[in-house]
Amino acid sequence: MIWRIAYSLALYAALPLVVLKLWWRGRREPGYRRHLRERFGVYKSVSERPVIWLHAVSVGEARGAEPLVRALQTEFADHAVLVTCMTAAGRATVKQVYGESVLRAWLPYDFPAAVQRFLEHYRPRLGLLMETEIWPNLLAACRDYAVPLVLANARLSERSAHGYARWGGLSRPAFAGLAAVCAQGEADAVRLAALGASGVVVAGNLKFDLVPDAARAAEGIAWRRALGRPVLLLASTREGEERLLLEALRGPVGETLVLVVPRHPQRFDEVARLLRAETQALGRRSRGETPGARDRLYLGDTLGEMAFYFAAADVAVIGGSFAPLGGQNLIEGCAAGTPVVLGPSMYNFADATRLALESGAALQCADAREAVRAALALCADRPRRERMAQAGKRLCAAHRGATERHLEVCRRVLRAPARD
Repeated sequence: MIWRIAYSLALYAALPLVVLKLWWRGRREPGYRRHLRERFGVYKSVSERPVIWLHAVSVGEARGAEPLVRALQTEFADHAVLVTCMTAAGRATVKQVYGESVLRAWLPYDFPAAVQRFLEHYRPRLGLLMETEIWPNLLAACRDYAVPLVLANARLSERSAHGYARWGGLSRPAFAGLAAVCAQGEADAVRLAALGASGVVVAGNLKFDLVPDAARAAEGIAWRRALGRPVLLLASTREGEERLLLEALRGPVGETLVLVVPRHPQRFDEVARLLRAETQALGRRSRGETPGARDRLYLGDTLGEMAFYFAAADVAVIGGSFAPLGGQNLIEGCAAGTPVVLGPSMYNFADATRLALESGAALQCADAREAVRAALALCADRPRRERMAQAGKRLCAAHRGATERHLEVCRRVLRAPARD
């Protein structure tokens, strides 16, 4: 308890900085300046039906949760599904993916009074936290209000596990407060149990259950065919990576078009400026522009179109993996049948990376220069690309089923008597 009191006092002390950061980020992303009262547990949206609540912190979690959200809507049709986020891009993604079929809100900051107001307003029958969202006051309040919490699609790297262990006085009661944990893999399950979580099962990765948007995929295939030359996708790149990859691409690339899709929308204009320094002409997807016959670079600056981008590419280099960031989602590329090339840092997708490498659906390289060489070689090697494409599709088909395993845990938790 003393650890949580100290934690709460630190949060209150940081409150002016929190508000200032929100306002500052709102300069580039206006969504951060909207619905500010929700950040502190004050809400307008209401539901006349009982609520099942799922928290998806940002874009990746919001998209990854789609199979589970759809299954919950079918299984518990008499309930409303509330999806909370923390980032503006995440909230925009929830609206784009789910429309008006779910309630949308900010998850409040982890102040005791704010999380209490949140729970009193929505009174959820069940809460699901995507991946690794452990908030001590929120978990304590859920226990007090008899709201069972499931950690869904849970992953925990060795690095993160060590971090939580150092703050065991705060983290162990939080993990112990979970009603159940659906871990992505065996290693995740072992680490989570060691931190105090109970009811841990290996349920697999929900992202294997995602089906690429057929219309956008067909559009991407048609776009590539019309282009008539190889397309190398730099997918979900993070800050600093574009420069590394572009430097590696300064040698001969033949007719290959390099399609750059940054991970975060607030960086679209920044990356556009960087690309313009490398080329005389730069087309942008958001403007409906088509690459010219001699264009080397093209910017994918739209949200919710990764199915298009992967289908449009012959080979994809996965961002977030060339800086120590843990990588971005390679499963989307495998599902689309696009060979993927990875950098060295993929700890956030450790199991999926291992499976993709073992199956022959992916290559992993030591740095950006090696990754670019491997990707360009693949662009010129159609038989190998086809083998990798089929391996990726087989991999995704073989590992589907996480949604049903998650759903079974939800059923069991809802049937269980409330814990004291």
